[in-house]
Parts: sequence; C-alpha cells; structure tokens
Amino acid sequence: MELEAEFTTEPFRGEGSPPGHATRARDAALAAGLSVDFGPLGTAARGEREAVLEALPGIARAALDGGATRFTLRLGSITNDTPAGEPVNVLDQLVRQVEHELGSPLGELDRPGKQRAVRLLEERGAFQLRKSVAAVAETLGVTRFTVYNYLNRDTS
Repeated sequence: MELEAEFTTEPFRGEGSPPGHATRARDAALAAGLSVDFGPLGTAARGEREAVLEALPGIARAALDGGATRFTLRLGSITNDTPAGEPVNVLDQLVRQVEHELGSPLGELDRPGKQRAVRLLEERGAFQLRKSVAAVAETLGVTRFTVYNYLNRDTS
C-alpha cells in the first residue's frame, strides 16, 4: 500500500525562493527515497507505507530545525482511483459545507459573501491542501490573487 503525506511548513514567504525550512523538509523526503511534488504552499511526498511512516519524523525535524514555526501534515493512502497529489475530495466537501452554510453556490455570492466563504474555508483548513487556492478561486469566480487578498485581509 502506498501513502501520501502532504505537508506545509510556516511561516510562508511571498514571491521569490522558498524558505529554507520548506526546502530542508523536501530534501529530507527525497533523501528517504520518496517521490516528491514541491509547491509554493506545500509538499506532497509519496511512497510505500513503511517508507513514508519512517521518513515523517526526519521530515518534520528538518523543517523545524530549519526554522519552521509550524508543520502541518495530512496523511492518506493512495488508491488506484485517486490520482497522486490530489486530495480525496476533501476540498470539495469543505466547499459544499460552506455553500450549504451560506445558502448559495460560492460563485453566486457577493464580495462580502465570498470573503466570508474564504474565512470559513481557512478556519476549516482548506488552504492547507495543495492547489486549493486555485481551486477555490475558480469556484468563487475570482483570481488567485483575490483569494490571497481575502486571506490576508485584517478581520479584526
């Protein structure tokens, strides 16, 4: 059985090269022989169950020793009907929950409604999933830049 570990390290950095803690975590996954997909908001590492489970402490240690203040992990098995690197409908489920809660498809919401939807999705961990910002932006009918602006907006 194969597993996929999707992880993020914080603090995030804006444009430019990735932070050292993220590259150190990636390098630890590669050194463990895992298949790695490295992105700006997270990393997916795949391999045989035991290899992934044995590598996780070293990956977390590399990130934290490299300056990460947070290490967030999602671990799941890879099935034949789930392409590697894609969440198992988790994002779709979160979007449907928020749509139900707000009473409308996300794309039909006004600007304040879309901002609220992004805040709810953030609270539920949606943006810890790889490629979620692009998917949410498409669902909302806005750009990724707009979603990032909603995420960075001061809500106090």
